[in-house]
Amino acid sequence: MATTEFGHTVRRWRDRVSPEAAGLPVGGHRRAAGLRREELALLAGISVDYVTRLEQGRATNPSEQVVEALGRALRLSGAEREHLFHVAGLVPPGQGTVPAYITPSIQRMLDRLTATPVAVSDATWTLLLANPPYTALMGERRGKERNAVWRNFLGSGSRVRHTPQSQRALEDAQVSALRATASRYPADQRLRRLVAELRANSDRFAKLWDSGAVGRHEGASRKTIDHPQVGPLTLDCDVLSVAGSDLRIMIYTAEPGTQDAERLALLAVLGTQTLVG
Repeated sequence: MATTEFGHTVRRWRDRVSPEAAGLPVGGHRRAAGLRREELALLAGISVDYVTRLEQGRATNPSEQVVEALGRALRLSGAEREHLFHVAGLVPPGQGTVPAYITPSIQRMLDRLTATPVAVSDATWTLLLANPPYTALMGERRGKERNAVWRNFLGSGSRVRHTPQSQRALEDAQVSALRATASRYPADQRLRRLVAELRANSDRFAKLWDSGAVGRHEGASRKTIDHPQVGPLTLDCDVLSVAGSDLRIMIYTAEPGTQDAERLALLAVLGTQTLVG
């Protein structure tokens, strides 16, 4: 019964969110003012088939990550988010766990940055939300690749160009930040599993973790991104903290009038075409 109620709840709240409110382009004839299943799936980062099965009650036991992603995509308030967890048969994340809730006000701010690459991560550097320009710049990230620390030590890395020195500095900073996060959120089981996997499979991570190495993640920096379509872009990267939530907003911008700005504008167009297609 809980799964059926979950599906009805998702469908009802999907119908009330307009494409404009979700930061999506509006075009063509629409039978309803709300989001289509395809649009909700895109915003939540899950398949259309899974959204369909959830709404129809044919999929059971949605994970905490899926419920959280749907809550963000549906622009839920704090109370509505808790209700969605309850009808999914889950306990809403509470004290001692890493926050992943993006408030509607933060979401509206992000929706207005349509031509600027923007992403939101939690305190473990797990990607919660990325707008189309960011995805076009950095590539799509799924599963464990959504965590920047896992990706750097065990995964495919990123398109950001690094020297051996800057790579070591990044590793020091990531391990230090993750250790601090683990201290702040001792009850978070996903964080414990992440650290255990990294220690078991990366000698470099295990050495840094056990040594208590301290590094500092810069709030602003200049990065060169090697993009497979438009070539290298040297951009300013600013990381903003959201007070009271431990979320991090990463924004990439280019100096006006430069070749980097032209390439970033081209990439935004290419990304939009890919999204619509």
